[in-house]
Amino acid sequence: MRSNLPNLASRLISTFTGLAVIVLLSTLLLHCKKHDVPKMKAVDIQLVADNFVSPIQVVASRNSERLYVVDQIGLVWVIDKDGNKRTTPFLDLTSKLVTLNPAFDERGLLGLAFHPDFKVNGRFFVYYQLPPRAGGPTTGVLWNNLSRISEFTVAADALVANMASETVLLEWDDPQFNHNGGTLAFGPDGYLYISIGDGGAANDVAPAHVEDWYAANAGGNGQDIEANLFGDILRIDVNSGEPYGIPADNPFVNKPGRDEIYAFGFRNPYRFSFDMGGAHWLIAGDAGQVLWEEVSVVTKGGNYGWNVKEGRHCFNAANNDTVLASCPSVDTMGNPLIDPVIELNNWQNPAGGKATTVVGGHVYRGHAIKGWEGKYVFGTFSQTPTTADGELFIATPHGPVGNWHHEEVSLKSNPDDVGYYLRGFGQDNEGEIYLTVSSMVGPQGNTGKVYKLVPAHQ
Repeated sequence: MRSNLPNLASRLISTFTGLAVIVLLSTLLLHCKKHDVPKMKAVDIQLVADNFVSPIQVVASRNSERLYVVDQIGLVWVIDKDGNKRTTPFLDLTSKLVTLNPAFDERGLLGLAFHPDFKVNGRFFVYYQLPPRAGGPTTGVLWNNLSRISEFTVAADALVANMASETVLLEWDDPQFNHNGGTLAFGPDGYLYISIGDGGAANDVAPAHVEDWYAANAGGNGQDIEANLFGDILRIDVNSGEPYGIPADNPFVNKPGRDEIYAFGFRNPYRFSFDMGGAHWLIAGDAGQVLWEEVSVVTKGGNYGWNVKEGRHCFNAANNDTVLASCPSVDTMGNPLIDPVIELNNWQNPAGGKATTVVGGHVYRGHAIKGWEGKYVFGTFSQTPTTADGELFIATPHGPVGNWHHEEVSLKSNPDDVGYYLRGFGQDNEGEIYLTVSSMVGPQGNTGKVYKLVPAHQ
């Protein structure tokens, strides 16, 4: 009988050699992964300042260590470089504001932006709501408020605003109290960007919500680009013109459409920001109706779908908790209806959800939290309208379209949620991120706080 031992030995040697190679490659791959893809570090929040009413934004001015906290009730507070909240507000518009509903309101002082050369020229800009002018959108229906974009300059000591310096840039009559957008921000091009909601009410259907090109749904301020500025992100030049100029490359210059419009098709783009690094994307959170919340990368001339779509789905204005079987993918000008890069289920979604509204945040460009560099941080106001339990999320950007993977951030001190109503965000000149929160659903009390995202102590 012929022995097979040599062949067996050969096969065993071959097998063990293959296993050794696999083990070696696995070790090398694990070693590379460990160093090339750092594990995301655990995080927590650190108190910066408190005793606000309804803080909704933290803003930094260039070449300064000061932070400015926007309180919805009409005040802007300064936190100095030592972390101290000054006792006198930087700006006080409380006497000018429309009377706010303490139980819940989307009006007030909503946005603040400092001119890129603020340190030299002292110019800054705000967005707020005043009492309504006479009249209304239809017979027997009155305007709800007057929205205004204004410029101010600082007083001689640069510690407070010169209240006599107000110059009104834009005003419009608002038909309802909600869906005001509210962000002002200077882009990398030096122009001022402004987000405005669809006018309010629900479904983009109410007095002053004009009819658009899409007959299947009533209303349509989001899709209209000629009758008004509702449902748009604007771009204006505050360094030319009277009271402002129009950038020559705005998408509707010398075409049908309002010259100020940069992008349209929004429901309520409450918070947007520009990435401090990378391609400096404009990233906006847009509040949904009852099914989906969304975040989009906004590009010039883009149509973001409302009220043809809610998120990535066909919206039904007549029955907003169901979807239409089909809807157009382009508008009548041939513009594609751009889907969001992030979609969250609203708390009212029959399929389940925990977001009352999305709150747009910032791309993290700081250095304190390892593994977070280039990640987009955003959140939700709360999980139901009556629970102070906003959530924090982090997403991995990988392009201006497509689906960004996102996951919930678990804070060490409060793993399940933020522990407050999450009202807004902020970012300092180092790229670190701040949260503005309160325990009250509306603008009342003094539970408002500003926290900074920090590495968790192990």
